[in-house]
Amino acid sequence: MTVRSVTSNQDDIYKNLEAVVRKYAATTFLRPVADHTREAFEQASEFVRSFYGSQTTGRLELVLDSGCGTGESTLHLAKKFPNVPVIGIDKSAVRLSKAGNERQLEVSAGGSCDVPANAFWVRAELLDFWRLTLERVQAGEWIILHHALYYPNPWPKESEATRRFHLHPIFPTLLRLSPVTELRTNWEIYAREFKEAARIAGDLLSLNLDVECSAFSPENPETAFERKYQAAGQELYRTLVKVCPSSR
Repeated sequence: MTVRSVTSNQDDIYKNLEAVVRKYAATTFLRPVADHTREAFEQASEFVRSFYGSQTTGRLELVLDSGCGTGESTLHLAKKFPNVPVIGIDKSAVRLSKAGNERQLEVSAGGSCDVPANAFWVRAELLDFWRLTLERVQAGEWIILHHALYYPNPWPKESEATRRFHLHPIFPTLLRLSPVTELRTNWEIYAREFKEAARIAGDLLSLNLDVECSAFSPENPETAFERKYQAAGQELYRTLVKVCPSSR
């Protein structure tokens, strides 16, 4: 099967990137939160509470897998972070219905027949879930150790640029969620844009960020898209954003 690479009428970073990032860094995203996402967030919150037990005090640690698709990446992350809850979030009930299937467990969980006890999936709108999560983070209740964005939708047409996470009003929320945000994609421009947007927004939001962007070749692909594009000989890219402790 032929796997098509990303095609776009953009040949470089979006020309109005800085203006858009500056605009949204000075505003607050106020769209009402969807009821089904509030319900999903409460389910996730209960899972986190149950995982740690009633005797736990202080800030609870967890990992987010945003846009988890069929949930394979959530299983990999649950294995990497065995002692904290890993919440996989996707808006598609169809994709989430495949989460934790036998093939995924064979590939991701070392041949185990069971879903790891720290993995949990919810159906929700990402933008709303992130805003509710930030409330918990800023209240000192949660710390998101790692935020995975392994299924980015690049919206490759230049006319669609402002639908990308880093050119959207949600971006300041996204950057504040976790000390580590990792984006993966097969479109170099998308990865480079995310890096540049993070650099600009970090300065405006007084976040001391360390941002890296590079091609990478995963030894063990963590998502179906990584496996598919790697098998087709396409380059994969990763942008890693770290918030230095002095700015949090």
